[in-house]
Amino acid sequence: MVLTVGGGGSRGGVAMNNLKTAVLLISLSALAVYLGSLFGGRGGALIAFGLAVLMNVGSYWFSDRLVLKMYRAREVTESEAPELFALVAGLAQRAALPMPRVFVMPSDTPNAFATGRSPEHAAVAVTSGIMQILERRELEGVLAHELSHVGNRDILIASVAATLVAGISMLSNFARFAALFGRGDEDGPNPLAVLFVSMVAALGAVLIQLAISRSREFEADASAARLLGDGEPLARALEKLELGVHQIPMKTNPSTAATAHMFIVSPLTGVGNMGQLFGKLFRTHPASAERIVRLRDRSWAR
Repeated sequence: MVLTVGGGGSRGGVAMNNLKTAVLLISLSALAVYLGSLFGGRGGALIAFGLAVLMNVGSYWFSDRLVLKMYRAREVTESEAPELFALVAGLAQRAALPMPRVFVMPSDTPNAFATGRSPEHAAVAVTSGIMQILERRELEGVLAHELSHVGNRDILIASVAATLVAGISMLSNFARFAALFGRGDEDGPNPLAVLFVSMVAALGAVLIQLAISRSREFEADASAARLLGDGEPLARALEKLELGVHQIPMKTNPSTAATAHMFIVSPLTGVGNMGQLFGKLFRTHPASAERIVRLRDRSWAR
């Protein structure tokens, strides 16, 4: 039997999650258009978005190689990692996806991610640490989650969101520069208002991007549970991974921060020390406790 990722189970939940993602992307687009209107013309906005598109198309095309190299991931063959390879191959077949390349990262921090510009060019990477603490069924839950990201085209969605956010960031910078150093124009917007709006827009864009990331994590969890027919393996894996990344944190640097959203659990620690609402807004992932509750209450199957 072939079971497609995202199919079956809670169709209403899938539709709602996809609608939420679409609304957030539209909000990003509307924010960009509004910010561009502060220039009183289309030239600056078009240039900014042109640059953003070029940067993010390049990132989308080459990001898999860059991030795998960044974490010193090594591609493994079936003979080198037979159990891992068999799990990925079996899940890919059940999900009707092409077999991705399989990588192992030399890190004791238990984590995993998927990358690649399309299902035909996908890669799944796990740390050596994750294979040491998870049982076979739990590792299968993690791999099902990562393959769900591939099947749900989440890498493409993240790239579109990143392009919009980069464009908004550039427009915000241009707007602030124009407000501070541009010539006075009685018919133009108030410079102080432009400064305020541009800063709020840049922050708002980042918050929307993070909300999209969290929404896709919930959907990947649900898709993984439907693929396995059980949410418990992934729930147990998340419990262990959440504890593991705090006990053996990944080295934090700008590269880790830029790629944190890719991992099944955030490699960044300390977010929980902020205020509850403030911390939630700036999370790349939903709280693991909330993900676990959803997996165990079988909302993914309704």
